[in-house]
Amino acid sequence: MMDRRRRLAIAKLRRRVHLVLDSGVDDRQARLVHGALIGLVALSVASIVLESDAALAVLYGPLFHMVEFVAVGAFTIEYGLRIWCAPEHTPYAEMSSSAARRAFIRSGSAIIDLLTILTVYLSFVVAADLRILLFLRLLRYLKLARYSPGMRSLIAVLQAERKALAGSAIILFGAVLFMAAAMYTAEREAQPESFGSIPAAMWWAIQTIATVGYGDVVPETAPGRIVAALAMVTGFVMLGLPVGIVATAFAEEIHRRDFVVTWSMVARVPLFASLDASAIAEIMRYLRAQSAPAGTLIVRRGEVARCMYFIAVGEVEIELPRAAVRLGAGQFFGEMALLRETRRTANVRAIEPAKLLLLDASDLHTFMQRNPEIGRRIKDVAASRAEFAPQRGQGDIIASEIEDRDNAASEPTQ
Repeated sequence: MMDRRRRLAIAKLRRRVHLVLDSGVDDRQARLVHGALIGLVALSVASIVLESDAALAVLYGPLFHMVEFVAVGAFTIEYGLRIWCAPEHTPYAEMSSSAARRAFIRSGSAIIDLLTILTVYLSFVVAADLRILLFLRLLRYLKLARYSPGMRSLIAVLQAERKALAGSAIILFGAVLFMAAAMYTAEREAQPESFGSIPAAMWWAIQTIATVGYGDVVPETAPGRIVAALAMVTGFVMLGLPVGIVATAFAEEIHRRDFVVTWSMVARVPLFASLDASAIAEIMRYLRAQSAPAGTLIVRRGEVARCMYFIAVGEVEIELPRAAVRLGAGQFFGEMALLRETRRTANVRAIEPAKLLLLDASDLHTFMQRNPEIGRRIKDVAASRAEFAPQRGQGDIIASEIEDRDNAASEPTQ
């Protein structure tokens, strides 16, 4: 019994560490940890930059070294904790603990974390000046992407549009190549020192297409000036292409992640269909919005129930022990764990891109008190599920959520 309690306590602690470090859960402890880490990254990067000044290095060298060692110590602890709680990460939810940790160590963010702390430890083993590894130390600036939703969105956009951006790069290189060849043909006799070969002319082509001008190299012949004019016009078109791709995709990504709770979203949920205008306006104050890309694990078995979900757009799948149940727009799930104060005992995954409305536990009870009719309907649905007699179109049919707390959390953990 004691061993089982210890395992459950460790699992609870690991889940909490994951929530604080990685899930973006909005509570005071997470905000403090994220703020401290962001401040430490900024302080250490500033220290590295200022240390490059010889005069400042002489005056404040010990301070810069102290900042470096404190930062590396904190980042080492963070790196270790991230490895420990890797099994809680959504992408590794179906893996064993050891496989999840190996997968995390091989991930790009973990490699950056390792490189940013490895430099100082190497200085203890190898007689090397830390300034030699300056670039690796500056990589810790990329850690800010982990705590910035905007940067994460931009990285997701670049990854999603990588094929279109690669196509733009190929077109841009082709424009440089052909303009360089044209200028080589037009100007090689007039300026052999600047346009004596296509590779030499490519430097001019890159400068011109990038719209920064062609500096000291000016075409002297009429054909050369025509080529230069075409190169400048082509530059405006070519550079606008990737900018347009990224800007459009970024706007769509932000819209998907940060969509606004609207009147129509609330009104289309059958549970709220009978509410009048004032009641809908009231419930809108309680609801939060969340977007879930296809394949996202929205609810994980064993985690603490903090809110219930209403599906505004899309479809989700509830992974019950004996079968999988799909829910669509207008349905809801997760209320039973809140009403019974148990842990989640089923995974819920987005089958297609979904937009969800979240109602926190405290707000659910407040709303049920203010709107007894809606509260009664929610309890009726929960009661019907408790009797394993779900009603279509009303909710999630998570029958397994009625299991008691110990049974829900009894999975072996590491």
